Amino acid sequence: MARPTTKKELIEATNTNFEKLWQLIDSMTEEALNTEFDFSSDLKKKEAHWRRDKNLRDVLIHLYEWHQLLLNWVESNMAGNKAPFLPEPYNWKTYGDMNVELWKKHQNTQLEDAKEMLKASHKDVLELVGDFSNKELFTKKLFDWTGTTTLGSYCVSAMSSHYDWALKKLRAHFKNVSS
Repeated sequence: MARPTTKKELIEATNTNFEKLWQLIDSMTEEALNTEFDFSSDLKKKEAHWRRDKNLRDVLIHLYEWHQLLLNWVESNMAGNKAPFLPEPYNWKTYGDMNVELWKKHQNTQLEDAKEMLKASHKDVLELVGDFSNKELFTKKLFDWTGTTTLGSYCVSAMSSHYDWALKKLRAHFKNVSS
């Protein structure tokens, strides 16, 4: 699926990937749900997140927390309180450290709670997108707080593209458990 460039495409891609995510989760066996992730034998999986996330809860919480980043960032900036997307002390070179902190924060969160949190935040980010016009979402530099890109680009990253990331990770886990 091509990266969305309109509000309609963003909403469609987000909903499509979210539905695919839940279809995959609902199809997972108890063994797959209860087996810890292990991608250590795949040398192509070098990025830190392949080692960070150990189970479905970790993936769902990661998505939830990135929704919170988006929601808080937009709310602050729309209220006139200029804020960066990533909270201090993090930046785009150190956001991996932030992801680890988010992971640590939720090690006592139950899987069922993570599912409900993600479903609720999914609704929240869709409502957020609904509040903006296509022009507001996809015109570069329309808002000074989006820098040189578009608000929609941030939304795509936190929503449809992030769901795609989760799907790839869960499929890889499912394949490991099934083989």
